[in-house]
Amino acid sequence: MLEVYIDAASAGNPGPSGIGLFIKGEGHHIQISEYIGHTNNHIAEFTALVRGLEEAQKLGTTLVSVRSDSKIVVASMEKEYVKNEEFKPYLEQALTLAGRFDLFFIKWVPDSQNKAADALARAAIQHEKS
Repeated sequence: MLEVYIDAASAGNPGPSGIGLFIKGEGHHIQISEYIGHTNNHIAEFTALVRGLEEAQKLGTTLVSVRSDSKIVVASMEKEYVKNEEFKPYLEQALTLAGRFDLFFIKWVPDSQNKAADALARAAIQHEKS
């Protein structure tokens, strides 16, 4: 099973934003830090989820467990619903990707258990600023 830790960071809301992915398991130890432009933090969190699922799919796994410290992302995936129209395309894309795995789990974790992805997301913003 792959464990995919995801996080996002925004310098301002909206502002320069980055995502961080830390993927481990099945012999993998992958770190991705990516600047995604100016956006708000919630869209950045959904973007991190979509990218994490895309990366997991590339690795050919069938079992994925996503960990996120974003309550809105986790709740939206669990309910398969989001009120804000702005988030719907991201949720739909994430649900489609998640449906391609034999088993998909998503779990909320506190910030203290998501430090690797957080550092990668923050680094993406800093890299863009320099």
